[in-house]
Amino acid sequence: MAAKYDLIVIGAGPAGEKAAAQAAYFGKRVCLVDPCPRPGGIAVTTAGIPTKTVREGAVYLSGLGQSALAPARGQDPWSLLVARKLEVSQLMTTIVERNLLRHGIEHIKGRAFLLSPGRVAIDKGEGDYTVAEASVVLLACGSRPRHLPNVPMDDPDVHDSENILEIGRAPESLLVIGSGAAGCEYASIFAALGTRVTIVGGSHLLPAVDAEMAGVLGECFNALGIRVIPKACVSAIARTEGQLEASLSDGHSLRVEKVLVAVGRMPQTAGLGLADAGVKVDSAGWVSVDSNHATSAPGVFAAGDVVGPPSLASVAMEQARVAVCHAFGFEYKTKTDRLWPTYIFSIPEVASVGLTEEQARAAGTIYEVGRASFATNAKARISGFPDGLVKLVFRVSDKVLLGVHIVGELAVELIHVGQFVLHAGGTIDRFIDATFAVPTRSEAYKYAAYDGLDRLVRRAASAKAPALAQAA
Repeated sequence: MAAKYDLIVIGAGPAGEKAAAQAAYFGKRVCLVDPCPRPGGIAVTTAGIPTKTVREGAVYLSGLGQSALAPARGQDPWSLLVARKLEVSQLMTTIVERNLLRHGIEHIKGRAFLLSPGRVAIDKGEGDYTVAEASVVLLACGSRPRHLPNVPMDDPDVHDSENILEIGRAPESLLVIGSGAAGCEYASIFAALGTRVTIVGGSHLLPAVDAEMAGVLGECFNALGIRVIPKACVSAIARTEGQLEASLSDGHSLRVEKVLVAVGRMPQTAGLGLADAGVKVDSAGWVSVDSNHATSAPGVFAAGDVVGPPSLASVAMEQARVAVCHAFGFEYKTKTDRLWPTYIFSIPEVASVGLTEEQARAAGTIYEVGRASFATNAKARISGFPDGLVKLVFRVSDKVLLGVHIVGELAVELIHVGQFVLHAGGTIDRFIDATFAVPTRSEAYKYAAYDGLDRLVRRAASAKAPALAQAA
């Protein structure tokens, strides 16, 4: 006899947990299936929170911002960071477990695969199989790091963005292949600990970010001693005299102690039986969904990394909640946020919401920008971490805010101020009218808005000059 549920969730990461809790909150019987013995996914085990815990520790132990607090030279802080990472990871995993228990959600350790849209087989190991049935199935099985065919991932000194945290100490030198979010996060963490870091790949850092802000981060990385080699790729990696030697497409080669491959992620759907259940995937293997996060199979929904980038836990959680609400007809959360922020926990942090300058230009919008550097911000100076700036992109005709981009410490916290103004369709005057506490980093919004107004005045004066000259 198959066990009966209202909802079966495959995957116990952020999307799976929140989907299960959402349905259980409204009285549905829920089963959560995942091969790991404890829930939470990589967000609390090998990426996400562990990475951010190591990042915060690296900032503190390296003395960035407050050099007087730096540990003694020669002291390897890696063991302290790993211990702290394990502590926080265990705590957050326990919090996830308590949330499932509080909602009465059954958590089954095993590998699930679809027998049909509403019928799921669960392999518990050692020949123990069970079958569960539900009117709704949610795929939230996440993604895994993408590897490169020309990079020997079986070498003990070659790592991906998940197992890099398992190393015993910070290396003397590190090659990061990939200039996206994970690559930039780890590059800056290890550079803060004294590792000589080189980043290879991409036209520039963070290709999806506003180009000017990516350049600002590049300047910050240069100050940290990080070498960035753009427009080159690694053609081969081999062992030479006890070190790894990477051959680059531009003819150069590098010898390093360790290599980190951070070139994106791929869907973790192998063995799920998607084709047999009628679940369509795109050419890259990501599960195809509509605006309600329903797949092509009746009663089967999908959310989180399995449906493709941006691979952000915050977005995955919201997608899962929306999927469950549509699946059961809950009039609670019917759509995902159209203005969710992107964020990178590098040192310093990077965060964006809304249009980049390049997107505004491509759309044919007549826009202007306003900037405020943290170098002149009192709070940033007090903290000893004045790198970066706030950049506002707004429409010239009515000063309506179009986008906000921040590089700097606490950027991921600050971005939500701009996000709420964007949601309200507000103008940059909103920042000027507001009273910001002083000293705070958030008052940079006000001075970025003042800079934008000043640019409008100069823009108007420049436009009038030819007309006056012609009249004269």
